[in-house]
Amino acid sequence: MIEIEIDSGASAEFRLAAQTFRNAALRSELGVVQISAPQNLAAEAIAFAANIETEATGAHGDLGTGRFILLHEALEQEQWGGCFRIVCFAKSPLETDLGSDAQMSEVSWDWLTESLTRHDARFAYEAGTATRIISSGFGSLAGQSDHAELEMRASWSPVDDDMAAHLEAWQDLVCIMSGFPPVVEGVTALKVNR
Repeated sequence: MIEIEIDSGASAEFRLAAQTFRNAALRSELGVVQISAPQNLAAEAIAFAANIETEATGAHGDLGTGRFILLHEALEQEQWGGCFRIVCFAKSPLETDLGSDAQMSEVSWDWLTESLTRHDARFAYEAGTATRIISSGFGSLAGQSDHAELEMRASWSPVDDDMAAHLEAWQDLVCIMSGFPPVVEGVTALKVNR
C-alpha cells in the first residue's frame, strides 16, 4: 500500500479521490513515493515519483523514472472535460537503434493507452508527446558511445472515481518503457537483467 498525505484543508471531493491511491497495487520493480506537487497547476494537486529499483530488479546503469500528478479544480474545466486531470511523465534509456526508430514514439503512446485499458482506468481528453533523444559525445566525451532515451509526457481526464487504476497504469508505462513486462493477471513475470 502506498503511503499518502492529504492536506487537511483539501476539499471533500479531492480527499475522496486522493484516498483511492491507497488501494493501488505497487509494482515490485518500482519505488513509488509521494512528492510535493508543483504549485499553480491547479487549486489542488497530489504528486508521486517512481524510479526503477536496482535491488528489486537486478538491473544496472541508467534506469527508468517517472512523475504522476492528479490535479483538481472545484469547477469543471472545459479543456479537461471535468474537475480532475492527470499529468504524467516517464523516461527511460533505450538501445540506440530503437531510439532512431520513428515508430517508437507511436509504440510508447500505445503502451500508455493499453496500460490504462488493461487497468480499467476510464479516461477522456487524452493528449501527449513522445520524444526520442540520441546523444553523441564530442571533445573529452568523444569516447562515450551514443546513447538514447525515450520520454513520454501525457495527460488525460479520469472519468471514474478509481484513481488507483490510473496510478497502476502509469506504473506499467514506466516499467514497460524500462524493459519490464506489463502486469497481466495470472501471469508471473520473470526477472529481467539489463
